[in-house]
Amino acid sequence: MAIFKDLLDLLTLPAQRLRLLSYFYERAHQIERRVRNREQSAYNEDLTSEDQDVDKEGLPDLPVAQFLRLRRHIPPLYGVLAVNAAALAYTHRHVAPPYLTVAVAGLLVLACLQRIYAWTRPIDPAAITGDQARAIMRRTTVLGITMTLGFLIWALALDQYGTPAQQGHVMLFIAATLLGCIFCLTYLPTAAVAISMIAIGLFTLYCVQQGSEERLSIACSTGLITILILFVVRDCFASFVSLEESRSALIVGQRRAERLEADSARLARTDALTQLPNRRRFFEELEALLSGATTETRFSIGLLDLDGFKPVNDTHGHAQGDRLLAMIGDRLAAVCKAHEPGVSVARLGGDEFGFIIQAEIDEACDFMQGVCRVVQEPVPLDGMQIAVGASGGVAAYPLSGTDANKLFDRADFALYHAKRHQRGHCVKFSHLFEQIIRADQLVESALQTADLAQEIALVFQPIYDIQSKAAVCVEALARWTSPVAGPVPPETLVSAAEKLGILRVVTLALFDRAIAACAQLPAHLRVSFNLSAGDLANPETVDAILDAMTRSGQPGRRFIFEITETALISSFATAVREIERLRASGAKIALDDFGTGFSSFNSLQELPLDILKIDKTFTGRIEDPAGRRVIRGILSLAHSMSLKCVIEGLETEGQLEAARELGFRYGQGYCLARPAALAEIGARIA
Repeated sequence: MAIFKDLLDLLTLPAQRLRLLSYFYERAHQIERRVRNREQSAYNEDLTSEDQDVDKEGLPDLPVAQFLRLRRHIPPLYGVLAVNAAALAYTHRHVAPPYLTVAVAGLLVLACLQRIYAWTRPIDPAAITGDQARAIMRRTTVLGITMTLGFLIWALALDQYGTPAQQGHVMLFIAATLLGCIFCLTYLPTAAVAISMIAIGLFTLYCVQQGSEERLSIACSTGLITILILFVVRDCFASFVSLEESRSALIVGQRRAERLEADSARLARTDALTQLPNRRRFFEELEALLSGATTETRFSIGLLDLDGFKPVNDTHGHAQGDRLLAMIGDRLAAVCKAHEPGVSVARLGGDEFGFIIQAEIDEACDFMQGVCRVVQEPVPLDGMQIAVGASGGVAAYPLSGTDANKLFDRADFALYHAKRHQRGHCVKFSHLFEQIIRADQLVESALQTADLAQEIALVFQPIYDIQSKAAVCVEALARWTSPVAGPVPPETLVSAAEKLGILRVVTLALFDRAIAACAQLPAHLRVSFNLSAGDLANPETVDAILDAMTRSGQPGRRFIFEITETALISSFATAVREIERLRASGAKIALDDFGTGFSSFNSLQELPLDILKIDKTFTGRIEDPAGRRVIRGILSLAHSMSLKCVIEGLETEGQLEAARELGFRYGQGYCLARPAALAEIGARIA
């Protein structure tokens, strides 16, 4: 009992012993803190720069990872400790007092069982926070030190009894239990170091006090092995931290990759200028809607195209045009947001926008009409108020089509009709348009198999000097009578040829006939030939026309090439370049149907023109005072630009007389001569 009393005295000495224990613990805590801080710094290294932008919720926390590992290791530690304590008490049951082998041993075993229960209670690992894990580990360290002191004092008390074999059992119990504790506390080095220092310190002091060289040798060997194992534990803990760091970096990298993939997918489906969904996203949404459609599904798609946007680009530059598109995109997004989730908008390209509207066609058309009005409101741009118009087309599911391409084509056809006939309004696709499409498809099919040499021809309509009543020119007008589709209007022929990619073939076939007619007409008469936008956009077509003129031997001055304002819209610069080439051959250039397109006065001044032809829509109002003033203004404009002016569509003697009174020199129309074959025209003007 003397040694037991000495140990109690050692632990209860007020100043020196408490300072010694405090030193042991603080030293262990410092070592643990340095290791943890160093490894935690490396653990979080990737999370302090770019990864701060990545959502870190749910990333593995080092204290939590430590806690989860300890949950697997500490219960077996207490289990082994309880069994060893019971075994030690059992071997000393006949030599030691019952309060040591029964009471104290029982309390220690119960304490172990309580800790086993505490560590094995079911918990949700995801619910454990870093702060909670740190608090648990602090308690574990304190309890570990307390349990160490309790078991050590109890074991050393038992060492006072029994045979050398039983005393050897005590030494083995202390050494084995200490080493087991260190291994099981690998993931909590603070506790491992504190317990080791306290146990080895007290054990060594005890052995010194006993004065036994054997005991002191055992204590020193145990201490050396403990120090060695602590080095191993330190390296194991560092490897554990490195592993957790790698796990964290892997999760961060995976999340970053997922974010980049999501960003890339979003950018691939977003228009860079307006930040609206792009054409790809529009069709994906449309396909998704169609794939989930039922017999009760009703929705519409709308297409919107800006009117007058090209002149803004030409006048103010592409940068301002882009800003205008961005502002209009903001307006459209705001309109759709007010109708969410029933409406979505996307920029399809250029100045065209697409809408998916969860409504029947009439309601969708009303919505699109409202959008047109919103777009038509002036846009403030660098101190100016820029105004553009908008036209729309709507097609409904399933009335207009049941697949994405067909619905889009139907809406596009309605938009095309609006652009040509009802600018500034929205047009819904109807059965009438379906009939037109079928007729166009019939024409396209017939054109693909047509014998152009036999089926297409030219008729001619003279242009007169209405003052002298002498013919000065004949305009060549295309005629195609198909055995399948019947008589086909010239504009339909050109449109079908453009769609089929054979416009160049059709144009050159007609021009060959115009050259042949030129050779049969009097030398003072010019031949006027119409060129479409597709012709001017194709330099090879112009090359072939110039080559045909050279081969024919006819001078270029005998030809007039008529172009329309719409032919200039797609590519003004290309059109001007090709017009200059035609003009350089000696041919004249006439702007046909003036007043029906969107040429600005600036564009008009830049065009290399010789003749201005006033559209018949103005001629119909020539006897009206207001209409007369407009026509007089156009005539004055032509004279100011040194252009000859031809008034088209003269159908009555009254209109002809009014044109003479206004000062027009040249005119064309049914009251002067109807289009006819070359032989008839030749006889009429001879």
